[in-house]
Amino acid sequence: MNISFRRFEIRLPLRFNDGQPVSEDLIVEVELELENRFGSVSAETQLIRGTWRQEGQAYRDHLMRLFIDVADTEENRQFFREYKETLKSRFQQKDIWLTSFPLDVY
Repeated sequence: MNISFRRFEIRLPLRFNDGQPVSEDLIVEVELELENRFGSVSAETQLIRGTWRQEGQAYRDHLMRLFIDVADTEENRQFFREYKETLKSRFQQKDIWLTSFPLDVY
């Protein structure tokens, strides 16, 4: 296989910043969007608890993790840069943690 791959990981919130739960439909919508675009998406649904501070305000997060393995192209990187902004708006978040790293596939 002569293609370079990259894994994108998204920590999706299970609660809005005001503490209200995110509907399962909203999470499924994201999974379907990614599956339709890339052909697959994986999710770890165990609870990830996070804490962070911004401008003196403490936040407590309940999150799940999605990961998508795709060809390492500028087009895919640009998609995820823009998609992060979409997710921030859709999930009413100050930020959404989206990371990527090179992936060796054997």
